[in-house]
Amino acid sequence: MKKKLIPVLVAIVLIFIVVVVSILTGIMEKYSVSDERADLYEYYSITDNNQAGIIIQNEIIENKGLFDEGIYYVDYDTVITYCNDRFFWDQEGKLLLFTTPADIIKVPMDSMEYTISQNPASENFVIAKEKGDVLYIALDFVKKFSNISYTAFENPYRIRIQNEWGTSELASVLKDNKVRYRGGVKSPILTDVYEGETVEILEEMDAWTKVRTENAFIGYIQNKYLSDKWEETTESDFIEPVYTSISKDYEINLVWNQITNPDANNTLLDSLAGTSGINTISPTWFSVADNGGNITSLASPTYVEQAHSLGIEVWALVDNFNKEVDIKEVMSNTTSRENLIQLLINAAIQYDLDGINIDFEELSEDSGAAFMQFIRELSISCRAQQIVLSIDNYVPQAYSMHYDRKEQGIVADYVIVMGYDEHFAGSEKSGSVASIDFVRNGIENTLLEVPAGKVINAIPFYTRVWQETPKTEEEIAAEDPNTEYVPYHLSSQAMGMEAVTAFLNQYNLVPTWDETTGQNFAEAEIDGITYKVWIEDARSIEEKLKVMDEYQLAGVAAWKLGFETPDIWQVISGHINE
Repeated sequence: MKKKLIPVLVAIVLIFIVVVVSILTGIMEKYSVSDERADLYEYYSITDNNQAGIIIQNEIIENKGLFDEGIYYVDYDTVITYCNDRFFWDQEGKLLLFTTPADIIKVPMDSMEYTISQNPASENFVIAKEKGDVLYIALDFVKKFSNISYTAFENPYRIRIQNEWGTSELASVLKDNKVRYRGGVKSPILTDVYEGETVEILEEMDAWTKVRTENAFIGYIQNKYLSDKWEETTESDFIEPVYTSISKDYEINLVWNQITNPDANNTLLDSLAGTSGINTISPTWFSVADNGGNITSLASPTYVEQAHSLGIEVWALVDNFNKEVDIKEVMSNTTSRENLIQLLINAAIQYDLDGINIDFEELSEDSGAAFMQFIRELSISCRAQQIVLSIDNYVPQAYSMHYDRKEQGIVADYVIVMGYDEHFAGSEKSGSVASIDFVRNGIENTLLEVPAGKVINAIPFYTRVWQETPKTEEEIAAEDPNTEYVPYHLSSQAMGMEAVTAFLNQYNLVPTWDETTGQNFAEAEIDGITYKVWIEDARSIEEKLKVMDEYQLAGVAAWKLGFETPDIWQVISGHINE
């Protein structure tokens, strides 16, 4: 029996040993420290030996740079997003541009040579080059004009760009250790750190801390290996360019004068006869005529002389209302853009204009960069000739953010907010053209980006008389049942103040004050049609001017001369500091 038991006992012992070894191996595997190294090319998503990973502050971005002939390059999108959005790429002309307050810098592709306002200059490296459909710009060239610094590393190539300055929390490495991809001893190793090395603390957790190393790796190290924490403040030595602006020592009281033919210029004195306090007038003289940047003009030297004789400055308006013109193409192409600017400046000099008023409306979102390049370049010429540059803008809304009011507020002299068209001809519902909350919000949101001393708020001298015409039973039956039910056809007509008064008198309508909109309101049913009108008059204008006074704006503008009643000028004059 004993002999028979021995093999059984041996088997049991062996099984026990195997189980113990397995348990110990599992424990060791669970708690042992991994020596696995991360694939750094994969870490930076680098797929080509000449690519360079890009770290902005403490974040690895998707875009890649290049290391070519000893020079680090960054793609155009990264440059304008993180470094300097005043670079502009004329893809058709294969020309990289950069504007300063006084100069236009032009860089041809694959060249060490460039010009500064037509004066030659050069670098000892190729400044800009294309790879496929991507434009790359030498980072050393970008740095010359931008508030950034950068550090480059090899194996793999990578660039850390610093574009923000301030206080960071740092720590010393207590002893030689590893920074890992994730927090945990099993996570792959990104890089070695050594005793006394400095890391930036990004996020502290219970046992691990997320850090950025001196060689631009972002990973995790155990808390116990960090000591001597301190704060450090970094400051930039970059000198921001100074954009000088024309600023009048009085509040602007501007009115637009719609000129549709040469003869309309002859009515200026008659149009101004019943006014008071106007110090600036903007005739609608110029329009972009074609994709080459040419303009049509209704300018009149006599008009300017008459305005000046009354102490009124002339800021002539240029619009983009010709629907046959691709305004994005005009502004994107350097040749046509320069032609447009030169023609406007020549006209300003020829007619002794005091200013130019840009009224480019309904710009597509993808034309925003070209629009701002046009404004920057135009501002250089205006600054040199001491011509006021003002720009008309919608109230800030999601659809108009590409107009870049912040940049306008830097490079232009005045930013005009068109504080009207809250409800317009194409609106689906009737409503006010410029309710008091709409005006206030437009001003407040503009002031988030533009200094008050540059903001002019524009008010309407018109209103809309809305007509709600009931639909027939047949029309209602033919409509899609899934659409919102609207029992009437909506239309409207824009009217000046006197025309609205005549309309009210014709139908014996007595308006009542509406606190919500800050306007008198009238409604009536006439021959089965419902008419609604939110009225612009002396009282509604007064309410708008009070808001402008509250925020100490640079002045007021009004659309348009001839739509007002005479009492309006006394109201406006009471709020304008001459």
